[in-house]
Amino acid sequence: MIRLAALFWLVWATALMALDPSEMLEDPALEARARGLDHALRCVVCQSESVASSNAQWAVDTRRVIREQVASGQTDAQIVDFFVERYGEFVLMNPRASGSNWLLWAAGPLMFLLAAGIGYGYLRGRSATPAAPDAGLSSDEAKRLREILDE
Repeated sequence: MIRLAALFWLVWATALMALDPSEMLEDPALEARARGLDHALRCVVCQSESVASSNAQWAVDTRRVIREQVASGQTDAQIVDFFVERYGEFVLMNPRASGSNWLLWAAGPLMFLLAAGIGYGYLRGRSATPAAPDAGLSSDEAKRLREILDE
């Protein structure tokens, strides 16, 4: 139990170390906005972490830029657009469902519907096919079976 608590504390503590207190804004409302943006943007170095949880130098610089832009009065959409212009939609943790991304957003449900349609058609076709009548053994087969059983 102590090991589990220590492991939890280590994981939790590393996430806290990502944001340096000197990076924080004085105004709690602006800091809350900046943190929301930190979680909305992906670290392009780590690729699987948000800017908020990454310790990479790129993420540190990004957090600084986000706070500068929040403090200068930029809206959240303007800040996100700033990063999308430079790094593409990959920088978003949750990519927009627009433009060419519609194909990616729609691919999962479309593949499911396609698979369901194919499965339905297969099962319906299988049930419509009449079963072959059991003709029994031919006279040659019956004769051969008697020979085998008599041996």
